[in-house]
Amino acid sequence: MQAILGDEWSALESALQLPAPVSIRLNNNKLTANAKQSLEAGRWTIAAGIRKQDSPEPVNTEVTPVPWHELAFYLHDRPVFTLDPLFHAGAYYVQEASSMFVAEAVRQTVSLDKPLKVLDLCAAPGGKSTLLLSLLSSNSLLVSNEVIRARTSALRENLERWGHPNVAVTSAEAEEISALEDWFDVVLTDAPCSGEGLFRKDPDAVQEWSLPHVALCAARQKRILASAIQSLAPDGVLLYSTCTYNREENDGNIAWILQEFPLELISLKVPEAWGIVQTPAGGYQFFPHRLQGEGFFLAAFRKKSGSAVRHNPPAGFKSLKPLPKALIPQAAAWLHPEAEARFFQTPAGEVLALPARLEAEYLLLDKTLKTKWFGVNIGEFKGKDFIPSHALALSFWVSPTLPGVELTEEQALLFLKKETFDPPADWPKGWTLARYQGLNLGWMKILPNRMNNYLPQERRIRMSVG
Repeated sequence: MQAILGDEWSALESALQLPAPVSIRLNNNKLTANAKQSLEAGRWTIAAGIRKQDSPEPVNTEVTPVPWHELAFYLHDRPVFTLDPLFHAGAYYVQEASSMFVAEAVRQTVSLDKPLKVLDLCAAPGGKSTLLLSLLSSNSLLVSNEVIRARTSALRENLERWGHPNVAVTSAEAEEISALEDWFDVVLTDAPCSGEGLFRKDPDAVQEWSLPHVALCAARQKRILASAIQSLAPDGVLLYSTCTYNREENDGNIAWILQEFPLELISLKVPEAWGIVQTPAGGYQFFPHRLQGEGFFLAAFRKKSGSAVRHNPPAGFKSLKPLPKALIPQAAAWLHPEAEARFFQTPAGEVLALPARLEAEYLLLDKTLKTKWFGVNIGEFKGKDFIPSHALALSFWVSPTLPGVELTEEQALLFLKKETFDPPADWPKGWTLARYQGLNLGWMKILPNRMNNYLPQERRIRMSVG
């Protein structure tokens, strides 16, 4: 780092002794009017009872904008996000600010008005996938892939909170996805790296670092990138990013890509005031002493034009069966009237709603990949009754005409702990959406003398809310 930074080394060393900044990015489809007014006034509306992490003091709600994303803000204090019902509703994502630059790179390199097939190759826990979903049109498809199967649960949970139906979650090796040759319009490869940019945020990254580990990461990145590039369509955009500083994993891989593949480097327009440094090879480096954010690196490439391999989707899914026609009206009644969906059932009986315009894309994914989850799991039929899912409650496709009640902060936290409370007599009976500040938290079933809480057990708050 001294060799890379020269006289700036001491400034970086000092910056790494400071606490990491806290930043959030808002869900543009779940931004309430009150939240928007609050942010415009330089404050973030959060639940009044939330305290600072490891402190009994109230949270300072002052915010400052993240320069490269219009819906992202730095927080003065780090609250206990677990105790904010808005977090559970998917109103925002707690994301490191530097990595949000991916959105700016997409805006500058891709036409977002047309349908796109986008791959987030190394996606868990989902920050960059939710970032991409907020940019893409409803006719576009995001494939959010995580090779480590154990990490897909958190990925699926975060994508469910974000609410978009036009998504597929997959768990595949990069080589498996390369079978979709020339298919994706955008491939984001946030490759596993040596983590130098996270040293102040993650002490474990310091313990894992070594020169042999850097070399191992660089070699692994090349293997992953080779498969990513094979899956990229002609004229498609590759975004390669890491959370590290060294030249071997960053500029070295730029040189390797340009030498080995028919790609061209894309130059981005980056205001000097942002503090981002362009590297000798043409990538973009984030240093904590120059801006509010962690270490991050990104390079953008375009695949040269040429003929693309044609992929023919199969006639049907391997294991998904079309929902019986007699049940479709009952399932459709739970969806927004503008939702153009096709309904399928899994072998376990789960009802999936898939965007009709993307059915061919889902069929091809199903043919190619072994482990995948499609669209929105909206619930299941038990006898003649339909039981709605938690994912449906958080989805943009849930019908706005379904019964719902606004909870107080105390009630919302009790609901999120999967506890019950006595419902007021005037609450609607039957399936009812629990809401907080206008956003859905999940389902309740209101009975004459009690309320049943249908929050999934694995989503409940386990810490004290006192």
